[in-house]
Amino acid sequence: MASLITRRAVVADIAALPLAAGAAGAPMHFARTSLLKNVMASGRFVAYQPTALKAIDGKLTQADDASIRADLEALRPWFDGLITYGARNGNERVPDIAKSLGYRAVILGVWDISDEAEIANALAAWKRDRAIIAGLSLGNEIVFGKRGTWDDLLAHLKALREQAPGLPLTISEPFAQYLDHPESLAVLRATDFMLVNIHPVFEPWFRTGTADNWTDFVVRVAARLRAIYPRPILVKETGIPTGPPSEGFDESMQHDFYALLARRLRPSGRRAFAYFTAFDQPWRPVDFNPMPGAHPEEAYWGLFTEARAPKSVMRDLLKLRR
Repeated sequence: MASLITRRAVVADIAALPLAAGAAGAPMHFARTSLLKNVMASGRFVAYQPTALKAIDGKLTQADDASIRADLEALRPWFDGLITYGARNGNERVPDIAKSLGYRAVILGVWDISDEAEIANALAAWKRDRAIIAGLSLGNEIVFGKRGTWDDLLAHLKALREQAPGLPLTISEPFAQYLDHPESLAVLRATDFMLVNIHPVFEPWFRTGTADNWTDFVVRVAARLRAIYPRPILVKETGIPTGPPSEGFDESMQHDFYALLARRLRPSGRRAFAYFTAFDQPWRPVDFNPMPGAHPEEAYWGLFTEARAPKSVMRDLLKLRR
């Protein structure tokens, strides 16, 4: 277990970050987030990319409807909310298939915020059935991954607000991007809810810790974000990978992390966490990663294997009533 001094140091570092008084700013036009808040409070979100979707030589394969349906059927007993990462290569079909299987909500992801066709796909999915779309997220780690700037995100948010005034909008960045960068505040003011990535794995003290330390960190960071953001906060990515064993990871670490986090971060319409991620992605270690160095653990974040076999974390996760 990490020492108490280490834990206090982490908390002190977070508490010392500058609090942006009135970060929400003057009221803007905001979309209704009742669907999002209902599923945050009484359901369960999971981050999802189709198992048929892979990056090969920098190009994505196509995910077919049958494979997406099989994925979502495997997840449905435990989850009724989905968070996607793109609106191309079959991803744009996820809301339609999810609806037919009884999912309550989908947060649409757009990977390339400058891709007009991808934006159009996302908006078309929303227009087909607004009752299941809880929101749209412009990118994943756009600023952190140096694929765009805060100004880029703000411009795209404003443009989307004009095109789809009733669609809840957000962005998705690691927590430090929100807490350490004052320029993020103007962008946050333009969002209807927050998606945030909080990964204890990438903290320097992770290896000396246990589930107690890792979950404590997530809860305290979430509380710090709550102090600067008044609208719903959903932790989009957090968790522990299950491999590779050579790097010291195993299924019990993932199991214990989520079991304890579910007790410490009780879901509500104001703050909740999603499970990350649905399925293993063996191709991920050779794909784009904003973090320097090799990351073999990227292949093992799933709650299920790529073949849709449940890992031990699913053993004690209660199924949802349908």
